[in-house]
Amino acid sequence: MTEQPLLRVERRDDGVVLATLDRPKVNALNTDLLLELEALAVACAEDPPGSVVVTGAGRMFAAGAELAEFADPERRPVQADAFRAAFGAIERIPCPTIAAVNGMALGGGAELAWCCDLRILGEGSVYGQPEVFLGIIPGGGATQRLTRLVGRATAKRLIWGGAQIAAAEALRLGLADEVVPDDELLHRALALGAEYAAGPRLAIRAAKRAIDEGVDLPWPAGIDLELDLFLEVFETEDARRGVESFFEYGPGKATFEGR
Repeated sequence: MTEQPLLRVERRDDGVVLATLDRPKVNALNTDLLLELEALAVACAEDPPGSVVVTGAGRMFAAGAELAEFADPERRPVQADAFRAAFGAIERIPCPTIAAVNGMALGGGAELAWCCDLRILGEGSVYGQPEVFLGIIPGGGATQRLTRLVGRATAKRLIWGGAQIAAAEALRLGLADEVVPDDELLHRALALGAEYAAGPRLAIRAAKRAIDEGVDLPWPAGIDLELDLFLEVFETEDARRGVESFFEYGPGKATFEGR
């Protein structure tokens, strides 16, 4: 590991964890940075915050893999394993995760965004899976995660062609949940993260689990999972507060404590 952290982590008072990739000049994802991302994700799984926002320092979200490592036959398997472990861990964070995509998100940088639950883009941001231009394919999960986001044909077109996707096109394809002015990007992502953090955290985590696990289950098993989690969440203090508030004040008035 490097002495200077490549991932700046801020646990905010509003319940949001802000994780900023900070590896000049383009936030290329080398093994050390991937290990720090994995460590953050594991910490967030063990002690979940209200939400996690991931962004990049400077004008680049992340330029992708560190090619100097992939070009070395001895280091290549190590970096490949680091990608799998880090991105899998991020995907398993139980609370909402939001990618605040500033500038370019290319290759592994785009794949990092695919791991998050939601993606907010600055209007000048672009995605790209340019691996084909190197004569290779994505190795950080794009063939699987991107396909689940946009379908087989669109994923093939984007990966085979390697072209960059502007923010407006990303929004049309469903690869951006919001597009905002560049100078408002982080503010908007943090505001959304704070909104989720102030909500019924246990219910939000349960809904995330039902969606993420249920989508790959046979239909009856997915329905069973949802019902089990529904009954489990109904036993929480948050549910008691929510129901009592509904009867006394109407919908949307409850305050929650994450218990």
